[in-house]
Amino acid sequence: MVTDTLIIRPMNRLEVDIAITWAKIEGWNPGIYDAESFYQTDPQGFLLGELNGEPIGCISAIAYDEYFGFLGFYIVKPEYRGRGFGIKLWQAAMEYLGTNRNIGLDGVIAQQENYKKSGFHIAYKHIRYQKTGGGVISPDIVLLDTVPFEDLVTYDRQFFPAERRKFLKNWLNLPNSAACGILNDGHLTGYGVIRRSESGYRIGPLFADNEEIAEKIFQALLTKGIHSSVFIDIPDINPQAIALVQRHQMQPGFEAARMYTKETPDLPMNRIFGVTSLELG
Repeated sequence: MVTDTLIIRPMNRLEVDIAITWAKIEGWNPGIYDAESFYQTDPQGFLLGELNGEPIGCISAIAYDEYFGFLGFYIVKPEYRGRGFGIKLWQAAMEYLGTNRNIGLDGVIAQQENYKKSGFHIAYKHIRYQKTGGGVISPDIVLLDTVPFEDLVTYDRQFFPAERRKFLKNWLNLPNSAACGILNDGHLTGYGVIRRSESGYRIGPLFADNEEIAEKIFQALLTKGIHSSVFIDIPDINPQAIALVQRHQMQPGFEAARMYTKETPDLPMNRIFGVTSLELG
């Protein structure tokens, strides 16, 4: 008699492409070049579940530092669901991140109650908005590769619970993407990134000191996705972000809840106009 044996192990770089493909099938519209940036952020944090040698599920558990981690890519192939494999992947990811870290995730509506049972609480929601691209570039827009990298890392740290040096090094240089910002007296006051996704383009992040700066960066990013669908995931507790997408007549769609195991990080939510990604935070 053959018994079902689930082996859970870290993915190699090429296997992360499997997670991206499964995310595409689930309708999550991942960026087509995301895998390298995601993997390099924590090469031990992508876990693959193999059943009798066949990949059947995955989860990412990114340890940004000793205090913060993030879960994503929690997928079991449909034909293998309901057999307890998902909970084993979940337990492996939680064990990897440990109990000392505050762990975040973006939970789809169907799974939020299950996440609550594992100790997560809802902080706010991310809502995905969509429109056709096409904007204008303000004269004060600068390309991010002209900004000192350390300045960018320092600015980004205000908006995320941990430093993202490894992640940003790759994220800002994705193929078929654009990254821009605005300076004031040589200091960064906002930046955004747009990248090619399976369907159209996705903006993330979009951080800015005020709504006017966010508007200029948003408009500049839209020029990259001209005549294509452009998506952005905004926090529903930022009324200025809601005003931005409504001003551009963007249509709401996919929704997920940002959840944490410990306290909600003290971030300037009024300056977060678009989350980086629902997979890595």
